[in-house]
Amino acid sequence: MLSKNDIIELSIDSLSSDGSGIGRHDGMAIFVPDAAVGDRISARILKVNKTYAYAKIEKLLRASPDRIEPDCFVHACGGCVYRHISYDAELRAKEQSVRDAFRRIGGFEQEPEPIAGSPKANRYRNKVQLPVSMADGRAYCGFFSPRSHRVVPVGDCLLQPEIFTEICNFIINYVNRNNISVYDEKTGMGILRHIYLRRGFHTGEIMLSLVCTKETRLFDSLSTELTDRFPGIMTVLLNINSAATNVILGSKDICLYGSGTIRDRMCGVTVEISPHSFYQVNTEAAENVYRAAKEFLNPDGSETLLDLYCGIGTVGLSMAQSVRRLIGVEIVPAAIENARRNAKMNGINNAEFLTGDAGTVAEKLIQRGEKPDVIIVDPPRRGCDAETLSAIGKMSPKKLVYISCNPATCARDLAILAKSGYELQKFKPFDMFPRTAHVETVALMVKTKE
Repeated sequence: MLSKNDIIELSIDSLSSDGSGIGRHDGMAIFVPDAAVGDRISARILKVNKTYAYAKIEKLLRASPDRIEPDCFVHACGGCVYRHISYDAELRAKEQSVRDAFRRIGGFEQEPEPIAGSPKANRYRNKVQLPVSMADGRAYCGFFSPRSHRVVPVGDCLLQPEIFTEICNFIINYVNRNNISVYDEKTGMGILRHIYLRRGFHTGEIMLSLVCTKETRLFDSLSTELTDRFPGIMTVLLNINSAATNVILGSKDICLYGSGTIRDRMCGVTVEISPHSFYQVNTEAAENVYRAAKEFLNPDGSETLLDLYCGIGTVGLSMAQSVRRLIGVEIVPAAIENARRNAKMNGINNAEFLTGDAGTVAEKLIQRGEKPDVIIVDPPRRGCDAETLSAIGKMSPKKLVYISCNPATCARDLAILAKSGYELQKFKPFDMFPRTAHVETVALMVKTKE
């Protein structure tokens, strides 16, 4: 029986969905971060459960051919889990994780279409949210260490554009120069909590939101200094969040500079983005996902398309010219306002956008006699709730495309839809989050039985 601190030899033969290497010792699965398939390691046991254990690499005895020299050593931030293997190996691992989830959870035996890699493996993020903390009397920003609220200073994160690092450094210097207090979770004291940045990939427009515990004039001159130094900054906001919560943004925004929004383009559609609206963090890869979703649906121009969890309308609006009518549903009111303006801005007159929970609004659409021909869902990681899946079944669209950032909940939901007479026709993984454990999937379900 294994015990904590035992040293064992392991051969790594697979990777888990969170990027850990998996080896087996006397039939027990051992999960080892930073390991690669093909590694032979000496491992120190950290924690033992009944059927599995966690360990760390004590010594690399034989290196996998997939191994490369890591280009970032800030392991404590927990963001990247694949910087020690080649990008090809990462793509294989992600494709396998989708295949495994669809078979194990969904009961689907089909093979996925080959995974599509990201156009960029570094510098692809158009959004960052960085907590601010103090050390030795000086403010700094970084990322929360996994499963903690200890802020790890990162410096230049390779996932974000270099200009984000430059802006953050400028802000932190301003904070230290002006002795602005930083929020302390333990005491509830301090003003600045987070630095939040978004950038339009195609336009270069940048939004800065400073998350503070209260309204303040301490950052008034910062807006002028920043926009002089970084002309790409189109708007600066104060977001007020005084709650003792893990939620980053509060509900109140005060615009210090600009309009409070920025613009970008997605699949040729100009979109307006507000601080609270959902927008895919890897624009180029998201465009590939949306093109695939349209290809899967293959609209002929006569359909009514229902876009559930529509955000600011990006995926639906990218297909609006190919359908007779578009209905978008989103729970965030600001995002729906963005979606309506986006439709107007692009001269799209066949779109209607409704605010509310996807399942609730879908039921209301049924009550008013709506029967969409095709549906797209792009839910959060937890997937669709039972009410939404039930409403989809009642609407009985001929096709449904499911866009997912979580293969496990996607497979679960598709298995439920299969009980309503739908058949999985095809599915394809997309890497929208290189070097992290996350993977996107696009799946097509077709109605085959009433």
